[in-house]
Amino acid sequence: MQFPIWHWAILLLLIGVPVVFAVRSASKPPKNPEQLVGFGGWLMLLAIGQCLAPFRTLADLYSSSEGYQRLMSLPNGPLAVDGEIVLSLGFALLQLIVLVAMLRRSPRFKQLFLYQWIAIPFAFALDAVWTATILGAPIGQILAGDALVAPVLTAIWVAYVYKSVRVRNTFGRPAATEVAAAI
Repeated sequence: MQFPIWHWAILLLLIGVPVVFAVRSASKPPKNPEQLVGFGGWLMLLAIGQCLAPFRTLADLYSSSEGYQRLMSLPNGPLAVDGEIVLSLGFALLQLIVLVAMLRRSPRFKQLFLYQWIAIPFAFALDAVWTATILGAPIGQILAGDALVAPVLTAIWVAYVYKSVRVRNTFGRPAATEVAAAI
């Protein structure tokens, strides 16, 4: 299956334009870095995505229910389905923990966001190995082709979280402001 050139052009626009704007905005030093605090700019996009992430994971789980019903008839199928459901719910729980840390402006948000990024390929690999082992199927039959998309896109956001002045100001200094408010 080949993609026409205009598909590649659209893909380049969808990925290239935001990357160009992100690089341009990151290369310009802010006029007053202390004013970059709170959910705004690129951090707002990240916050929206993080708010929707647990819902997407649960929606993916729900959309897999038809496939799960087919697996239930196979030997060890219920065990494979149960493992996959537990793994998906565990990942959704991690996404909720990261979301709560973000909304509370916890200084641990950056670290938790990194753990969430690491968990994406780990959960995918664990799911593939679990399902292949339980069902006795070759692992190549279990793997899907879009496994690299989520970790690559999330890597861009992880880099943003660790380089952004707004993120540093929003999540980096709550202890100092709490001490100052207490005095």
